[in-house]
Amino acid sequence: MKHLCLFFCLISFSAAGYAQGIVHERSLADYVHAAPFSFSLWEKPVIPERVFNIVQFGARPDGQTLNTHFIQQAIDSCAAAGGGVIVVPPGLWLTGPITLRSHIELHLDRGAILLFTPDHSQYPIIQPPRSSSFVVASPISGYDLEDVAITGEGIIDGSGDSWRPVKKEKQTAAQWKDLLKKGGVLSDNGNMWWPTAEARDGEQYLKQLKQSGKKLTAADFLPARDYMRPYMVLLVRCKNVWIEGITLKNSPKFALYPNYCEQVMIKDVKVNNEWWAQNGDGIDISGGKHIIIYRCTVNAGDDGICMKSSPSRYADSSAALQNVLIADCIVYHGHGGFVIGSNTDGGIKNIYVTNCDFINTDIGIRIKSRRGSGGWVRDIYIDRIYMHDIAHEAILFDTYYEQSSSIDTLARPVTAETPRFTDFHLSDIQVRGAASAIVMRGLPEMPVERIFFTDMHLQADAGMQLAFVKNIAFRNVEIKNAISPLITLEHAADIDLTGFSFSSTSTSQLVISGTNCSQIYIPASLPDRVIQSEPLKPEQVFIRE
Repeated sequence: MKHLCLFFCLISFSAAGYAQGIVHERSLADYVHAAPFSFSLWEKPVIPERVFNIVQFGARPDGQTLNTHFIQQAIDSCAAAGGGVIVVPPGLWLTGPITLRSHIELHLDRGAILLFTPDHSQYPIIQPPRSSSFVVASPISGYDLEDVAITGEGIIDGSGDSWRPVKKEKQTAAQWKDLLKKGGVLSDNGNMWWPTAEARDGEQYLKQLKQSGKKLTAADFLPARDYMRPYMVLLVRCKNVWIEGITLKNSPKFALYPNYCEQVMIKDVKVNNEWWAQNGDGIDISGGKHIIIYRCTVNAGDDGICMKSSPSRYADSSAALQNVLIADCIVYHGHGGFVIGSNTDGGIKNIYVTNCDFINTDIGIRIKSRRGSGGWVRDIYIDRIYMHDIAHEAILFDTYYEQSSSIDTLARPVTAETPRFTDFHLSDIQVRGAASAIVMRGLPEMPVERIFFTDMHLQADAGMQLAFVKNIAFRNVEIKNAISPLITLEHAADIDLTGFSFSSTSTSQLVISGTNCSQIYIPASLPDRVIQSEPLKPEQVFIRE
């Protein structure tokens, strides 16, 4: 209740300032102070002032020399000296994968392009520390590090177009024709282009390898290397990470992917992936604590800014990912602007997203999971979100990710991997242009529960569809839609629509179906526009002035 009161106080303060024409640009410290859970800033990693210029180790900026050895030698020498700054000066620096060390800052000067080679033979199959799996070495990686930074105004290019498949449906006829000229191979149905036959056939090869039952080595995975695309910047179990100013582009898979890291600052980072970049997520956080994503701009081929979690290594096993602040960010293209999921089985709590713009994304706010990879996601605060031209849902809660689009009415046993979405607070969200305003699809055994919408104006083609939800409340929420009905409720309980307003003159504003519907609170203006698939009992629908 304390957090909820604080949340509404913050909303009232923001709205009052807006009404008076007073607009104050908030600093990062302001956002930290406003967070509706305990949160604090931390210091930038203390990096020794020693400078190691990669040119001193033999690197050449001609775009032809493979500089992997020289750059790694600079990093290792710097680490051996106790840490310092690795400087990548202006130039085109071709390289293979490099590994960061503790107490190192990799600094790319303005004009520097760190170009990772499209020669996949330079990317070894490795077994990461504390892992039983084999992966392709990432262009930039770091494991179990402390005090590590990537800074500067330079560009990191992952040559992802040499790794990624491309769907024909995402290309114009001219683009598809040009792509075929590059070589590569097509899927059997001709709808997917792959850069190599090994990439196309890798999934089936890995299935056969798994079924072989033999003890596997890195060499066994080499035939599937082209299929096993690496993440571009992968940091695992690192503490005090600072990433600022850089541009990440053309990644083989996710562009920036911290896993179980603590005290992570991602500031003024730009991600540029083509919208057809398969699995080309922008910034994905998978587990961790105390993370800030601030003033970042993302174009992505998949999710823009995404929160994930898998079973936790922390004492609080209910939330592998917790205490995250996302502020002043823009997502121009992506499957979702702000996203949670799909794997949430480690649990997620205490996420604060504020003052962000989502433009031309497939979905605006996208909360997704499914049976078998779900967990408890709670205490999520989202405010001051502005969206324009959203292709599908402005706001989506979906527990059927990559499954049937129809609602399953058969309850299944609840397990630790059942998706559970509760205690979301969404406020000051303005949308102009979306296919649907709000869609929520819970499970019969685990409804989406305790979701609170406040001070929202959404202009969309379709209105709101809620199925298997419980304890949903609206305060000062308006939806302008062109397609009837405005609201569809299916197996919904304790739904407060009294703070809901509409401008359509359609006679079918509210459709109620499902025997489990109960305690539907509607404004006095709505009763003569209610349609139900079966008669409702008096105790199911309540009218409030």
